[in-house]
Amino acid sequence: MAPLQENSQWPRVSKFTLSACAATVAELVTYPLDLTKTRLQIQGEGGTQQNGGSRHTQPKYRGMLSTAVGIVREEGPFKLWQGVTPAIYRHIVYSGGRMLAYEQLRESVLGRSEDGSFPFWKAVIGSMISGALGQFIASPTDLVKVQMQMEGMHRLEGKPPRVLGVYHAFTKIVTEGGIRGLWAGWVPNVQRAALVNLGDLMTYDTVKHFLLSNTSIQDNMLCHGLSSNYGNTS
Repeated sequence: MAPLQENSQWPRVSKFTLSACAATVAELVTYPLDLTKTRLQIQGEGGTQQNGGSRHTQPKYRGMLSTAVGIVREEGPFKLWQGVTPAIYRHIVYSGGRMLAYEQLRESVLGRSEDGSFPFWKAVIGSMISGALGQFIASPTDLVKVQMQMEGMHRLEGKPPRVLGVYHAFTKIVTEGGIRGLWAGWVPNVQRAALVNLGDLMTYDTVKHFLLSNTSIQDNMLCHGLSSNYGNTS
């Protein structure tokens, strides 16, 4: 079998930029889902505070749609994107970083086979390490994003805002908990990112190499699209 030839015309800085831009667009479109998920996860805490004697009524949401409608009605439609700035920062670091880390591991650290393919077990290791590394670096932005997502609920409870923006959130965390405070809760986040990338990057790369080796499809947009669709459904 002839060595597998891949398209390597894009320098790594371009790949980082394109990955970050694509992730940013996806984050802007899906961010309201992330916000409603966070509100549903933390509303139990608000209910406990209400039973403790709070004078303000805490809205009770039942499901994603009810939560989204409640946020729009009580806070305004643009609040569905509250905290999106650190989320974009996170994806620039996480998505761009994990892609470059995976390629570096594949090409220089773990290495390909003689036929140019990347063995399955190496893809598993590379995808998990790159995902964990990207999430660890991006953990501070994840923490700030969640804090900003909670601010709308604090205002509805009549409480003063805890953070006034991205910069204020970062400085407040560092002031209260030091540099280590920026990585609070990083362990489960890193574990989750490693598993997500195991089913994402590994599947994409494996399917791509299979298509290039066993079909007439070239290394082009069609190949990338088929590989991405399969990876996203795995």
